[in-house]
Amino acid sequence: MSKKSVWLTVATMSTMALALTACSGGDPEPAPTPSPVVVAPTIDPSKVPAPTPSIAPPTWPLTGVEGKPVNRAALAVKIENTNQARPQTGLNEADVVWETIVEFQVSRYIAVYHSHVPKEVGPIRSVRPTDPIALAPTHGLLAFSGGQRGILPLVAKAGLQPLSNDAGTPGMYRTHDRAAPHNVYGDPATFWKSANAKHQDSPGEQFLFAGSADESAAVAGGKAASKLSFHLSAASNPSWTWDADAKKWNRSEGSTPATARDGKRLVAVNVVSIVAPHVDSGFNAQGGAPVPVYKLVGSGKGVIATGGKSIAVTWKKAATDKPLRLFLPDGKPALLAPGNTWVELVPKEDGSLTVSS
Repeated sequence: MSKKSVWLTVATMSTMALALTACSGGDPEPAPTPSPVVVAPTIDPSKVPAPTPSIAPPTWPLTGVEGKPVNRAALAVKIENTNQARPQTGLNEADVVWETIVEFQVSRYIAVYHSHVPKEVGPIRSVRPTDPIALAPTHGLLAFSGGQRGILPLVAKAGLQPLSNDAGTPGMYRTHDRAAPHNVYGDPATFWKSANAKHQDSPGEQFLFAGSADESAAVAGGKAASKLSFHLSAASNPSWTWDADAKKWNRSEGSTPATARDGKRLVAVNVVSIVAPHVDSGFNAQGGAPVPVYKLVGSGKGVIATGGKSIAVTWKKAATDKPLRLFLPDGKPALLAPGNTWVELVPKEDGSLTVSS
């Protein structure tokens, strides 16, 4: 037998042997299927679901009071404050009232409206150089009876829309129960209808507000104050007395309670004292009397009175079109309580504030 035949015989026998072995042993048992293993997730107890962020309710920008703000421009109105003009109409509805000293030591108001629409305001008087400086950040409307040629351009230059009775602005009229020039009154709803396309939107925040009176700067960190006595000029010495029941400051002209024409006391939630240089503007009134202006761009001392307490602050205004802001001694913003605010502009040269506890 050849070698080739021998190898074929051996290979054939090996193959047959394997086949017989497979047949004699039967099919091998399949491997058992492993039971499914359920593993509980490992939870780090320090990791909890992120809290749902709270959304602060909307507030009116000039008062910080919760509500549904209407998109309309801030409306400022020049209001007279003489014996012939008192009692005035519409001051308690203003969000902010600025008290300024004009020529002849006389006090006048800049009443700024946004959250309320009074039916009537007045008596309305003429514009002064301080008005555009105080109001420019609102980019709103300024209603007045008239003004000097040199002062009138300052209004538009500050980004405000002028509404002048002398120019025939709708909504102004003269009443018959007072003598001129103390009898110009106006309808704010009509004033707002005169707003042009550039003056339709609400103002930004001018002062900064806490969420509640208790969180305001004066209440949280101030000292007790029962009365604020101002000396603004020889003819203007207003005071504010804290009314704990009403939680408001009550205004007086000297020792006489100040009231609105409807008989209600003039009140404020916040009274802010701003000490600023009070200088000659270069404009003249009747008889050549100098018309003063407050230098409000810069910084100076001030006081906030809220909730029967007061606290010293620093005021800063970076530019005419920037809001006047208030700061605590540590540099943090000084927050007001939600509500209306009266700003007393105290002449740095000869004005004063006395706080009684």
